Amino acid sequence: MDQKSYRRGSFQSSTSDEDMLEIAGASLDFTMADDDPPLDREMGGFSSYNGGGMNGTSTMMDFLEEPLPGVGTYEDFNTIDWVREKSRDRDRHREITSRSKESTWALIHSVSDAFSGWLLMLLIGLLAGSLAGLIDISAHWMTDLKEGVCLAGFWFNHEHCCWKSNTTFTDRDKCPEWMSWSQLILGHGEGAFAYILNYFMYVVWALLFSLLAVLLVKGFAPYACGSGIPEIKTILSGFIIRGYLGKWTLIIKTITLVLAVSSGLSLGKEGPLVHVACCCGNILCHLFTKYRKNEAKRREVLSAAAAAGVSVAFGAPIGGVLFSLEEVSYYFPLKTLWRSFFAALVAAFTLRSINPFGNSRLVLFYVEFHMPWHLLELVPFILLGIFGGLWGAFFIRSNIAWCRRRKTTKLGRYPVLEVLVVTAITAILAFPNEYTRMSTSELISELFNDCGILDSSQLCEYINDFNSTKGDDLPDRAAGPGVYTAMWQLALALLMKVFITIFTFGMKVPSGLFIPSMAVGAIAGRLLGVAMEQLAFYHHDWAIFSGWCSQGADCITPGLYAMVGAAACLGGVTRMTVSLVVIMFELTGGLEYIVPLMAAAMTSKWVADAIGREGIYDAHIRLNGYPFLEAKEEFSHKTLAMDVMRPRRSDPPLTVITQDSMTVEDVETIINETTYSGYPVVVSRESQRLVGFVLRRDLIISIENARKKQDGIVSTSIIYFTDHSPPLPPSSPSMLKLRSILDLSPFTVTDQTPMEIVVDIFRKLGLRQCLVTHNGKLLGIITKKDVLKHIAQLANQDPDSILFN
Repeated sequence: MDQKSYRRGSFQSSTSDEDMLEIAGASLDFTMADDDPPLDREMGGFSSYNGGGMNGTSTMMDFLEEPLPGVGTYEDFNTIDWVREKSRDRDRHREITSRSKESTWALIHSVSDAFSGWLLMLLIGLLAGSLAGLIDISAHWMTDLKEGVCLAGFWFNHEHCCWKSNTTFTDRDKCPEWMSWSQLILGHGEGAFAYILNYFMYVVWALLFSLLAVLLVKGFAPYACGSGIPEIKTILSGFIIRGYLGKWTLIIKTITLVLAVSSGLSLGKEGPLVHVACCCGNILCHLFTKYRKNEAKRREVLSAAAAAGVSVAFGAPIGGVLFSLEEVSYYFPLKTLWRSFFAALVAAFTLRSINPFGNSRLVLFYVEFHMPWHLLELVPFILLGIFGGLWGAFFIRSNIAWCRRRKTTKLGRYPVLEVLVVTAITAILAFPNEYTRMSTSELISELFNDCGILDSSQLCEYINDFNSTKGDDLPDRAAGPGVYTAMWQLALALLMKVFITIFTFGMKVPSGLFIPSMAVGAIAGRLLGVAMEQLAFYHHDWAIFSGWCSQGADCITPGLYAMVGAAACLGGVTRMTVSLVVIMFELTGGLEYIVPLMAAAMTSKWVADAIGREGIYDAHIRLNGYPFLEAKEEFSHKTLAMDVMRPRRSDPPLTVITQDSMTVEDVETIINETTYSGYPVVVSRESQRLVGFVLRRDLIISIENARKKQDGIVSTSIIYFTDHSPPLPPSSPSMLKLRSILDLSPFTVTDQTPMEIVVDIFRKLGLRQCLVTHNGKLLGIITKKDVLKHIAQLANQDPDSILFN
């Protein structure tokens, strides 16, 4: 393949503002976006090409030597050619290496090129960590603003406001500097009217925050809604969605994420933080030529950025790298692994330097347990795994059904109203219950907490017998009335979280799923943990407890059950395993709890997979019709390439271009009458012997430029793709040589190739299309979209759900 002929420009199509498409719960704009910088302005919209170029009087242009802007680039909502992109990068690297021996300046350029990747990772880590710190601090303050305000400075949240107060430890949340809205407006905080006023202000603030969030998303960046992880998985697999990782998306997603989390909706910031980090990575790529001009190299950077996003979301750098490898990345070479690790490290270090929670931790719900677990406790841990798998499967089916209803009914036309209604219901149900009124991160922190002597939470209101205290560890104790009150409040909170999250995820605001899933599991785990603790306390003589749990010992840690439950539910929804266990391990700092976490995560995955094979992100990818070829699924059917290729028997013959006998007008007619992304080039229509493959976009740009800049190119000019021009009469107009844009080594298979092999080729090489031949004669073509439609058909799914190629 003559890879030097590919042009590494960055061309963009520009269409009208009315061209909108419903994707991922957002109206996606096909206008010129800021994913790539625009190039030559006079080369405007080629998406509807009419061939009406102008005949300039410029000097003759050698299309083989002089690069054309836009040739070798891709249109929006198309898949990149991984093979071509990697080949172009190898050519670029070979050229730099050979030149480095010629001069000192070339050597310096070679060193800077090698170092640029690490510098880019440093910048991504610094920016992602800084934005995460800003989001954490802002969300914490605005969440507390719903309940009151700090007189010492309105910019302080409740905790920071009370730091300088002289109140006792037990009254640390009731300092005089912090006033609830009833205290501020009425002058007192007790009584029914004060409660109603606080209730009203809570709901009003929640509605205001969510209204601002949805209006900003709708008005400025439709791509900023949702989690972002399904789209990032698709982009990393080679799909292009211009603007999805642009600067407007970054700005609006950062602002609206704070607003959405502060509104009290059942959503988290962890998934959107991955999207934010990937936006940072994409924008910073424009500072370095080798990443700006190569789509495959840029996706390596985005894989590392996703790792940095999870690193700052959970304070788990290693878990972030594994998350990127296991869950989102399509192509993950060893070099990307090292750079992901570095980016995650820098991001975590930056967030630690900002110290958003004031406790020297990267997350609000960091905990440490000291008591060992017993082998018999694996039974309740596995039960939590089963619960997590069942809830994960139930949530995925319910949420996808609701999102499909949103897309196919009038409901999708009123995104603002939907957000306000869900926010109002959430706020009205949440305020009376202490555990739903607090932010979800604080709730998880409370549930993970191992009760100490100084804890004043209802969950820690045990009947104390200090005579039996041994050292720092508190023994298992009888539950007091506060614990029983907390139990039924948590049970109600569990019901609310289970159902309200189904309707929240997928709305037109930034919404992550990690925190709500962990909250559901943590509540279920804490309930089971307290039940086990009381069982051990009152029945320590039972056979299951007698060997390891004597009276007055600290046997059961309810916070550990909450942590295991959180991992189980998150695993059930996302189907993560290795990365999930490492993230939870980094959250707790307890190496000895890896086995319970592994048992719960694996059980939840098995149970959820038994009910439905797809995780939530894969389900949303399929719902939106993205061309994502899942590498984890096996293709076990016995079909052949001839069964899938086009044209079929009833279809018109395959559209081809001949190598040296078609005029400019003939090619323009083919372009106008078809919408294919490329065309096979053959020796002649009679022989159908394959020569190569040419992309539609490259043809349009090359012909348009030739009309403008090359003398004598008219509609009757012959286009040829050979080394030497064909013999023509002397009176013929100038010919146009386009061999430079021809791919001379397109991937081909024979008509008898099993589809099992074809699918593997598409997966492992990231192909856009593959030509089908018989004895060297062209028969048809298989595109990625054809493969996906074939797989959907065999799985009894709607093949027309695949919208893009």
